[in-house]
Amino acid sequence: MSNDILVFAEQRGGKLHPAAAQIVTPARDLAGKTGGRVIACVIGGDLGAAVDAIDRAGVDAIVTVSDPSLEQYTATRYRSALAAVIAKVQPRIVLLPATFMGRDLAPRVAVRCNAALATDVVELTIGSGGGLDVRRPVYNGKASCRVQFPAGRLAIASIRANTFAAPGGGGGAARESLPFSAAPGDDRATFKELARAGGEVKDVTEADIIVSGGRSLKSEENFKILFDLAKALDAAVGASRAACDAGYQPHSRQVGLTGKTVTPALYIACGISGAIQHLAGMRGSKVIVAINTDKEAPIFKIADYCIVGDLFKVVPALTAEVRKLRGA
Repeated sequence: MSNDILVFAEQRGGKLHPAAAQIVTPARDLAGKTGGRVIACVIGGDLGAAVDAIDRAGVDAIVTVSDPSLEQYTATRYRSALAAVIAKVQPRIVLLPATFMGRDLAPRVAVRCNAALATDVVELTIGSGGGLDVRRPVYNGKASCRVQFPAGRLAIASIRANTFAAPGGGGGAARESLPFSAAPGDDRATFKELARAGGEVKDVTEADIIVSGGRSLKSEENFKILFDLAKALDAAVGASRAACDAGYQPHSRQVGLTGKTVTPALYIACGISGAIQHLAGMRGSKVIVAINTDKEAPIFKIADYCIVGDLFKVVPALTAEVRKLRGA
């Protein structure tokens, strides 16, 4: 086992996932403590753009596994490909983004490589015993726990998106390509079709900025003002459970305990009172802006910026100002 840190650089359609660049930041910090390198692993079909993007994030080396059968993600084939890179590199620690793909892939690779695993991590360091020491939220963010890995065992951790800022200023990393060899059983799952729900609208779990609306929007048509603001901010649109249950938005956009957990850099809650189940899904946001006519709304207790006002007046005004600032 080396002292190197291996980063799974997730890509989709040849484009590097933003969360993949973000985990280079904790990887560099860990490498500084272990005395190793940061090595990125990129798996897929056409990887040119993704490899260049992770190179710019400041990794020391890049290992690619490219094959037509890896063009679309399948858990078994990606598991075999990443396990092969781990066997080649012999890293001390493997980091993956806690995306849909990362959550699916990490435990499979951990089993294949007989590694220890922690998921949805928000803090990492090297413990006094020399093993990886991480912190991860539990009970929907109400508490956190520490996980200590044994020093002599491969440690795998998935990192919550938007926990770290993506570094830059890299370039010139050494590159190596490994051939892909499917393992027995890899063909049990095959890719058939990719169907996107909601067209090209951003998914709330992968957006840096989210504009969410509650039942106070009163109709699906009124959500247009949120979509206008989201477009100006290059953001995703979310909704509370009440708004989704009322049919104003599909449940694929629901944020909360029974919906999706999000951790964007900026979360704008419009007409959302702040029920416990909703707060559980978004309280990890770095900056929270709440717009509500009720100054006693629970969401104001956790918001960084509170606007007591009519969302039908405030949101269009915000949209106009954003467009003005961006020259749109």
